[in-house]
Amino acid sequence: MKKKAIQISSLSKSYSDGFLALNDVSLEIESGDFFGLLGPNGAGKTTLIGILSSLVNKTSGSVSVLGLDLDKNSSEVKQKIGLVPQEFNFNIFEQCENILIQQAGYYGVARDDAVKRAQKRLQQLGLWEKRKTAVRHLSGGMKRRLMIARALMHNPDVIILDEPTAGVDLEIRHSLWDLMRQINEEGVTVILTTHYLEEAESMCKRIAIIDKGRIIENTDINSLLSKQNKDHYIFTFESAVSDLSLPGFKTKKLDESIYEIELNSGQNMTKIVEKLSAQGIHVKRVGRTRTRLEELFLELTSEMPNE
Repeated sequence: MKKKAIQISSLSKSYSDGFLALNDVSLEIESGDFFGLLGPNGAGKTTLIGILSSLVNKTSGSVSVLGLDLDKNSSEVKQKIGLVPQEFNFNIFEQCENILIQQAGYYGVARDDAVKRAQKRLQQLGLWEKRKTAVRHLSGGMKRRLMIARALMHNPDVIILDEPTAGVDLEIRHSLWDLMRQINEEGVTVILTTHYLEEAESMCKRIAIIDKGRIIENTDINSLLSKQNKDHYIFTFESAVSDLSLPGFKTKKLDESIYEIELNSGQNMTKIVEKLSAQGIHVKRVGRTRTRLEELFLELTSEMPNE
């Protein structure tokens, strides 16, 4: 029987040392999954990741990684997990190749093997030409890729990517998406936290949403999106519209010729266009204000009561 990558049961963490509380969190992540952990700022994502990576002590509950109990087998668990944190934490004067070789050494990898692994990862992540370059001379996107390469040097079974595309441009973000998919296709379980919800919608097979220290959703992406029952669109008209009349639809004026219109499930874009045409209003452009996951995320997190 295939072991679960992560099993968390009744995990709690009292607020301390700047880490936010967790309240009775239970979660299972399948081996080989591409799993999204989403939540607003202050929801408890960083605390949960810290516990999984042995950087934060839990107050109660249990955690196992590939069948190994975190409390009883902490050294073995650390070998199973690679962490890519949000913040760069390199020696900026060190060369890329040396950073990777040293990282492998921390995990007991022999130097000859570490050199081979560094070559593989530098080539895989498009950093081979920069192998002798000091980190301070790398671009932001290159630093992100080096962080991922470093986390893979001990060949972990699970990699945690904490906001891996934060602060990079769209082109680099898409290249990192391709890289993350490639890592997952190699059999590595990927846990992704991100504030780019279109990223999670595109990449993840399963998603959990955490808010105020509790898991409020945990399901596959298709089942989650099926709960979304409204969409918001921006309509740009060919000329100014002083008074938009659309009975049955929620509208919001953004500019003289731009309106936001809400569609609930069962409501129809064609019906809107017909009603507008009947009033002599011609549509120039239509676009979503948010992705389906963004709509649902905002709806779910806004429903959570304050403690």
